[in-house]
Amino acid sequence: MQTVLGVFFHLIGGVAAGSFYMPYKKVERWNWETYWLVGGLFSWLIIPPIMAWLTLPSFWELIWSMPPATLGYIILFGLLWGIGGLTYGLGIRYLGLSLGNTVILGFSAAFGALVPTIYYDFFPKEGKTTFNELISSTWGQVILLGILICLLGIAICGKAGMMKEKQLPQKEQSKTNNEFNLFKGLSIGLCSGILSSCFNFGIEAGQSLAESAVAAGMNPLFQNNATFVVLLWGGLTLNLIWCVSLNIRNKSFGDYSDLKKPLRKNYLLCALAGTTWFLQFFFYGMGESKLGNGATGWVLHMSCIILVGNIWGIVLKEWKETGSRAKITVGTGIFVILISVALLGYGNYLRSI
Repeated sequence: MQTVLGVFFHLIGGVAAGSFYMPYKKVERWNWETYWLVGGLFSWLIIPPIMAWLTLPSFWELIWSMPPATLGYIILFGLLWGIGGLTYGLGIRYLGLSLGNTVILGFSAAFGALVPTIYYDFFPKEGKTTFNELISSTWGQVILLGILICLLGIAICGKAGMMKEKQLPQKEQSKTNNEFNLFKGLSIGLCSGILSSCFNFGIEAGQSLAESAVAAGMNPLFQNNATFVVLLWGGLTLNLIWCVSLNIRNKSFGDYSDLKKPLRKNYLLCALAGTTWFLQFFFYGMGESKLGNGATGWVLHMSCIILVGNIWGIVLKEWKETGSRAKITVGTGIFVILISVALLGYGNYLRSI
């Protein structure tokens, strides 16, 4: 039952992650940096402490009771994760949307899942899964198989996306491919994927904070919420600097207060987008409380984002003009990812019995 709940919470988180950008599409006459920063303030600064307060009433006391080094590591990983998010856009620029997503999310899934287990091989910690345990146990081998199949599913979805892009009208292809650069794209994609996985490393670094919450009698289901508050400070810092610099460069500070623009509507839409974005990690934390922070949760999170993103693409008829081969390919990719989710869940079930 714990495994089923864990997978279910990760699926809800994936729905939030795959859907958060939809409200941004309705924002009118604001520059990207304006609505990204307004939504980001809700994502990184406003909603996390509210959710922590609702679920862990004394979360501030828990945070300030942590050693400065622990808080420093959590913030550092948040900063690195923020860099990964910013370089994500460059990876998409040089590789295109489909191939870029495949490379970046694939690297993020693999590194975020496996690097912590390798780390614990060298620096053991009670209750933490090591890579040696994964390769030497039946449940671990099932999880590793699930990870490999997930990466295969991501690659198949990426192939379908490339097929779709090739079938775009020539005018649209030129817009998409005029900056294509495989070497730059793969290099930046590798960097972005590794750094994006630092969010999972930040959760691992904050395990003592989560454990303190449980020891204080708080609901274990929400044990990661205090960690998210600190971790997202790092992401906020980098994105704040970047967006304000773009406001200065593009002279777009007027967006925030120009009464000729639909301010109330835009602020509400950004608040909705930012809140939905944070819910991915709120439910991620709930899923991890059921599965245990480790290799499985991060891969589930990445695979659910890809699943939901592709499903949204189908719902919004983005594949309407593509041929049957591309549609069959994306359907195959989604099916393979679903198999990987089932395997990851089964591996955790084997571990629990």
